[in-house]
Amino acid sequence: MAITLLSIAIVIAALVIKTAVAEIRVPGSGRRQWASLTDRRAVATGAAVGLALGLLGWAAAGPAAAAWAVLAGLLVAFVTGSGDTDA
Repeated sequence: MAITLLSIAIVIAALVIKTAVAEIRVPGSGRRQWASLTDRRAVATGAAVGLALGLLGWAAAGPAAAAWAVLAGLLVAFVTGSGDTDA
């Protein structure tokens, strides 16, 4: 379980570093990248995917799969979001 959490922390850290580098290059780009987390549709989609994967994963692989399901839900919300901050 500890290796699973460490792996997830590394993936999240990589996303944060990517955002920080983009923010240094173009101020305001970090906010645009993570705007999907304020989009209700994107958050609902990510939550639904995370819940479905969490339930299936828990039954198949135990609690370690639930942590990966949360990360998958976050990534789905990130991808699904429109990224529009002007609307």
